[in-house]
Amino acid sequence: MKVLVAEDNPNSRQLVNDILESIGYEPILAVDGPSAIAAAQAQMPDMVILDVNMPGMTGFEVCAALKSDDKLKHIPILMLTAQTDVESKVTGLGLGADDYLGKPFSPRELAARIDARLRNKAETDELRRTKELIKQTFERYVPSSVVDRLLQDPTQVKLGGQSQEVTVMFSDLQGFTTVSEHTDPERLLSILNLYHALVVSVVQKYDGTVDKFIGDGVMALYNTPLGQSDHAVRAVRTALEIREGLESFNAQFESQYRMKINFGIHTGIAVVGNIGSQQIMNFTAVGDTVNLASRLQGLSQDGQILVSQATFELLGSQFTVRELGERNVKGRQESVLVYEVLGEKANTANA
Repeated sequence: MKVLVAEDNPNSRQLVNDILESIGYEPILAVDGPSAIAAAQAQMPDMVILDVNMPGMTGFEVCAALKSDDKLKHIPILMLTAQTDVESKVTGLGLGADDYLGKPFSPRELAARIDARLRNKAETDELRRTKELIKQTFERYVPSSVVDRLLQDPTQVKLGGQSQEVTVMFSDLQGFTTVSEHTDPERLLSILNLYHALVVSVVQKYDGTVDKFIGDGVMALYNTPLGQSDHAVRAVRTALEIREGLESFNAQFESQYRMKINFGIHTGIAVVGNIGSQQIMNFTAVGDTVNLASRLQGLSQDGQILVSQATFELLGSQFTVRELGERNVKGRQESVLVYEVLGEKANTANA
């Protein structure tokens, strides 16, 4: 780790240099305020030790300049100075310094304080990296309110793969392939994006995670990255609200572009986490649970909302549901019991 030392007194500068080298850190030496700022910008040290009385700029001025720079403001600063009065300490700490040590000082105490600040910085940097990864991973796929809650407690989300129960919802535009054969590509993409925007807005309303767009389809996850005890209910309510809003939504289109949306929903165990490469990575779910949800959507027609028995059992008595019986689905030897959600009962719709 690199530690920048800004000290105009050559003896004091050499002493701090020797202490840093003795405890395994790489010193970067500056003899005044302006050269300290230039060195910080050029070499991005892990810590800065500042004298107060220096030519060009005082240590207080250097501290203020470093803390006002977005790239440098996270670097811990220790003020090392003969100005040990309370007012000077208050000034330094008020400008953002992380520690304040008076001269003359004990080499052992300085070494201990440097170690402590650098350990704390390592933990802070790791937390900052985790938060940045969370933002990059989720801010495009979940509501901002969910991202905010994740950032408040990053330990809530496991970015590596883990097996957990999720509810998966697939939605797909009925007849889109036929429409695409007779529509200008730019117009087609514009219409598709409007349908996607409708689906995404409702998914996010119920704190679902928009996993991916698959052509004219959307895959959404519930119960991840934040746990939701009612994840199956949220998924079904999402589908119902999208379907109920379609009539008014479709009024903006010519009749040939007014398409229904079919839904498939299944609840089960899936592997959830970041999948991809170092360059391109997405938070997603994989496994048979995802496949079955997709197959159910494939069975749906004319705006049906089809759910598996596992999802049905989590819905309680809140919805009007009819059993459609056993259905054969691609990739499964055994048939699957399928239910159709017709609507939400009036006394539970606002529960």
